[in-house]
Amino acid sequence: MPLGGRRDSRFGQLLRRGFTDPSGAERLLDAPALRSAAADGMLLDALAATADPDAALGALVRLAEAQSDGERAAFLDTLLAAKPLRDRLLAVLGASDGLADHLVRHPTEWRALVAFERADLHPGTEEFEAALAGAADPDGLRVAYYRALLTIAARDITGTTGVAETAAELADLATATLRAALRIAAAAAPDDAAACRLAVIGMGKCGGRELNYVSDVDVIFVAEPAEGADEGPALQAATRLAAHLMRICSDTTAEGTIWPVDANLRPEGRNGPLVRTLVSHLAYYRRWAKTWEFQALLKARPVAGDAALGAEYAAAVAPLVWQAVERENFVPDVQRMRRRVESSIPAAQAERELKLGPGGLRDVEFAVQLLQLVHGRTDAELRRASTLDALAALAAGGYVGRQDAASLDASYRFLRTVEHRIQLRRLRRTHLMPTDEAELRSLGRSLGFTVEPVKELTAAWRRHTAGVRRLHEKLFYRPLLDAVARLDAGQLRLGQDAAKERLVALGFADPGAALRHLSALASGVTRKAAIQRTLLPVLMASFADSADPDSGLLNFRKVSDALGTSPWYLRLLRDEGAAAENLARVLSAGRLAPDLLLRAPEAVALLGAAEGLRPRPPAALAQEIRAAVGRAESAESAVAVARGVRRRELFRTAAADIVGAYAPGEAPAEAPGPALDRVGSALTALNAATLAGALAAATAAIGQDPPPARLAVIAMGRFGGHELSYGSDADVLFVHEPAEGADERAAAEAASAIAHEMIRLLQLPSIDPPLLVDTHLRPEGRNGPLVRSLTSYAAYYRRWSLGWESQALLRAEPVAGDADLGRAFTELIDPLRYPAGGIGQDAIREIRRLKARMEAERLPRGADPTLHTKLGRGGLSDVEWTVQLLQLRHAHEVAALRTTRTRGALAAAVGAGLLDAEDAEVLDEAWVLASRVRNAVMLVRARPQDTFPADARESAAVARYLGYEPGTVGRMLDDYRRTTRRARTVVERLFYEG
Repeated sequence: MPLGGRRDSRFGQLLRRGFTDPSGAERLLDAPALRSAAADGMLLDALAATADPDAALGALVRLAEAQSDGERAAFLDTLLAAKPLRDRLLAVLGASDGLADHLVRHPTEWRALVAFERADLHPGTEEFEAALAGAADPDGLRVAYYRALLTIAARDITGTTGVAETAAELADLATATLRAALRIAAAAAPDDAAACRLAVIGMGKCGGRELNYVSDVDVIFVAEPAEGADEGPALQAATRLAAHLMRICSDTTAEGTIWPVDANLRPEGRNGPLVRTLVSHLAYYRRWAKTWEFQALLKARPVAGDAALGAEYAAAVAPLVWQAVERENFVPDVQRMRRRVESSIPAAQAERELKLGPGGLRDVEFAVQLLQLVHGRTDAELRRASTLDALAALAAGGYVGRQDAASLDASYRFLRTVEHRIQLRRLRRTHLMPTDEAELRSLGRSLGFTVEPVKELTAAWRRHTAGVRRLHEKLFYRPLLDAVARLDAGQLRLGQDAAKERLVALGFADPGAALRHLSALASGVTRKAAIQRTLLPVLMASFADSADPDSGLLNFRKVSDALGTSPWYLRLLRDEGAAAENLARVLSAGRLAPDLLLRAPEAVALLGAAEGLRPRPPAALAQEIRAAVGRAESAESAVAVARGVRRRELFRTAAADIVGAYAPGEAPAEAPGPALDRVGSALTALNAATLAGALAAATAAIGQDPPPARLAVIAMGRFGGHELSYGSDADVLFVHEPAEGADERAAAEAASAIAHEMIRLLQLPSIDPPLLVDTHLRPEGRNGPLVRSLTSYAAYYRRWSLGWESQALLRAEPVAGDADLGRAFTELIDPLRYPAGGIGQDAIREIRRLKARMEAERLPRGADPTLHTKLGRGGLSDVEWTVQLLQLRHAHEVAALRTTRTRGALAAAVGAGLLDAEDAEVLDEAWVLASRVRNAVMLVRARPQDTFPADARESAAVARYLGYEPGTVGRMLDDYRRTTRRARTVVERLFYEG
């Protein structure tokens, strides 16, 4: 029993000291190799202070067992007597299984931690070179490297050095290692070494002296012939040396690997030569380099090889780096880089990513580097390779707010420390937060969270990533607002020239006007100005991500001027998370939606909740207009109200379309086809309700109650097909029948008067967009009567109807007026559009001749037939005529083909076996794309157009709506041509040859 009591006492002590497996720890303490030291209280206290006491004790036993019999006593005596060794060694064993394994493989290397000289506390490249000097072969270099790494980790984990100093030491060790590897490679091939001058340029975190424990070391190789040597053989020799250097560092042996050497930042990446001359480097950078390559060169630093050549390289590329902001494609390149950062991580890992996740390390690094590129051209103080040094310089120069810089500095240090600790555990390259509870506990303890390690670590991590995410947006824009608002007299501000530089880099074409708008929005001490100062960083980020930031900011100022004093507007933007971002997207996506909004700015309320952007049900829309028309005092005011509702709903539809098209990267994008269908259906319902309201107002205006005629409005073309675009007219036919007991002539006159009045009312001058009614598809076209009776239609179609009219009637659908009359008209035309037995060969030949004539004559002069959405190759007309020919031939026997909708008819043809699924997919893709281009052009230009805009900004805006990255207008046009070319091939086979 006493023995059990002693066991319980020891068990409890171990439990209180943080051991999660006290029983296992007891067995380890009783191991023969450690038994003589196991009872020492200071040893147990030191183990308790480690990140993982269980792991530290297990590794200590393994290390003691690995000592020779003569060495073990000295090891244990020193461990108990020397507190510095005890703290450093146990801290490493508790934090790094990888370094513990190295110590067990090389059991005498614990002596490297016994005592540090003053120079050892902050070693640099020179000290590390001395430590690696004895390495004569790759394995010797690996052992010496890990010995040096052990000392860095010990200083880091015990708090002797901070994260920035640790990262610099790791980079200096990498520099010394590259030099030693090059020395070994040169000794193995002395002739190659004599034939060339080879310089190794450190890039990335190595170049910036901010390296991780486990990371690729990015380099670029530059070489010149040695004196008297020819360039070709010299470059071949330099390439062999460089490749050998990379293998020495990258190969894995029994001693492990050092790290991969990555030369992919060189000109042309993997496809380019491993080694180039300085002249070749400069020629590439001047002609072919992309913006990201100059961003990478911010950190270029000669690290090994020929020092004079390395210095020449650095001096030659530096001016190119600081001129990058003047390059033509700088703005779209930056936009692409920002979007790539956001979308480069697998969704399943995004929340655990320390580097690439939202609020991660890359957010800080990207923001700092971009600001360096923008302002470093004129301010040499910003030309720092280290992220933290550059951030401090940006704050000192007023380019970043001091408080924001301090917050980012703290968060960056925290995240880098977490990254270091995670990599140390197994000496593996990773940026993912662990999910295992035990690993999180160990990680938290290594960072000083000892009460509730997992909870405290998680809270700190979330707090820092949230802070980075919030500040990442404000970092670019808050100094701009401070520069114009001037609220704090003692604050260092961005100068006007620097502010304009930044605005130009963010895509603003008129930075002076942008600054004036910002001043008007953000200056002053009013509640409105305060809220707008808070919102503008988010809004400006969306404006800068658009094709026309200037218009976005100008439109926001107009909306603010109109609504800025309305309490509900300020509350909406402040409290509704999506409202401000949705507003920014809508205001910067083109002219149509902002024009609609500025005519009635209160419609901004629709942008708050998601339901505000959903199309209203057709019945509810019709009821609202009908009720409003019924209350109106005159026909003009009735239709004005109806047009006002149409304008509001047109804005709702356009805004929803834009918000969906510009959804953030993490949001699942809706497929183009369903999105297009939703827009077409919404616009069709909207126009139908407006026509019904106008018809009611016109009927009341003729002063005959009840009217002597029943009137129905038949939608035609894209209107009847529920395929309206934003710029479509309303193609209609009017049909009437005399009311019961009414005179036919009086009925005809009344119906004509109603139809003419309806069209007049819809075209009255107004702030609301007109609804243009087009009746040219009626019998006899413009020469025929505007309104016909059902009997007259029957007589005409029986005697005079042409093939194209039967084809046009495929899309006829009643949308307003007398429902019974509309159904009667449908019954009348069904035999014409779905002829029994299908249309004959003569009719088919006539349709083909008419189509060919239209292609030859109706395409506007000078239009590119490969880019005309309606009449061009593989465009809307091609697809629609092909589908309609199928309907005319087969709808009499395939009920599903009796639809007014093009995509529906395509699907029905596939279902009936009349069309190959692959052909249908090709036609559908082209039709959807051409329709979306028309919508995009109307949204951007606020004027209908069947071709892509000639203006560069407008074309860029169309591309963004279609989902293309900034700067890829050419790819958009190529894709359009390829898609429609494939469709035309199908059309020629099915329409002309089938």
